[in-house]
Amino acid sequence: MQIPLEVTYRDVDKTDEIDLLIRKKAAKLDEVCDHIISCRVMVERVQKHQRTARPYKVRIDIKMPPGHELVVSRDPAKGDLHLDLGAEVRWAFDALERKVKELVEKQRRDVKKHLYHEVQGVIAKIFRADGTGFITTIDGREIFFHKNSVTNRGFDLLKEGMGVRFVETMGEKGPQASTVQVVETLEKL
Repeated sequence: MQIPLEVTYRDVDKTDEIDLLIRKKAAKLDEVCDHIISCRVMVERVQKHQRTARPYKVRIDIKMPPGHELVVSRDPAKGDLHLDLGAEVRWAFDALERKVKELVEKQRRDVKKHLYHEVQGVIAKIFRADGTGFITTIDGREIFFHKNSVTNRGFDLLKEGMGVRFVETMGEKGPQASTVQVVETLEKL
């Protein structure tokens, strides 16, 4: 976290056990998502005059880029009035962890992969007997490659028109690919 964890207690005695639990759970959140900006935890006793049940309320508020704020809070009147404070803290952090994972997954899917970032060219010619071939780059150049430079597929499985990424080097007779990797999702440009 960029800003240190902030914990506030209202009408609840701060104990080392609860404080340690909150810090461990916050550290676990930081492992799930390494770009959390801040985390504020508020622990309070809602009904301090009731003798048998001690309903606690735990509210957690985190901020993540770009401008996301996730909040978890449970009304103790809707849950089990006999849960101890440790159980309430665990419930709140578990619920928040699910929300963080959901947001991180959504952000990962939102990243667009453009065709020109993935594919640098297509296999134009294959000479199986020689174990060689040529790639036509997106800008129209021809690049030679050898079967030993193919990394994620066997040379025998290559087909003309497959999209590839490659590392270009200068060979004795011109440009050649030292590494060729088939882009799985594309068959043709």
